[in-house]
Amino acid sequence: ETATRWSGLLDLHDAVAGVLHQALAARGTPALVACHVSHLYPSGASLYFTFLARQEEGAELEQWEAAKHAASDAIVARGATITHHHAVGRDHLPWMEAEVGPLGLDALRAVKGQLDPAGIMNPGKLLPPRTAPSAQLERALEDDRSRA
Repeated sequence: ETATRWSGLLDLHDAVAGVLHQALAARGTPALVACHVSHLYPSGASLYFTFLARQEEGAELEQWEAAKHAASDAIVARGATITHHHAVGRDHLPWMEAEVGPLGLDALRAVKGQLDPAGIMNPGKLLPPRTAPSAQLERALEDDRSRA
């Protein structure tokens, strides 16, 4: 499921449906792709995709991952949200930075660092591996430390 502005809705639909068809056909399992609008807003709508394909015996997870990655890449490339209301978790980690930006990741890491310093709450499910923090957040943290 995803959401975007009205101006990008048809392009998003066509792109996601197209890459799902391509990804699964490339594996020899052509798909039936369906989509419905699940939520409407003044600024846009949420699209909810469902697909059916013959199961690829012995490679079921790889088949699903090919479809998931193709759809998610198409969503992110069009500036749509990687998740409308089902949240972000392990399956969406590769696209998390595209969703919230580097500063957003830094902010989430800072909150998690304060609330879960031992890193025991849902490890590896919300935040991708750490890269260098943004300079803006690093300055803010230094200012905060100097006041303490």
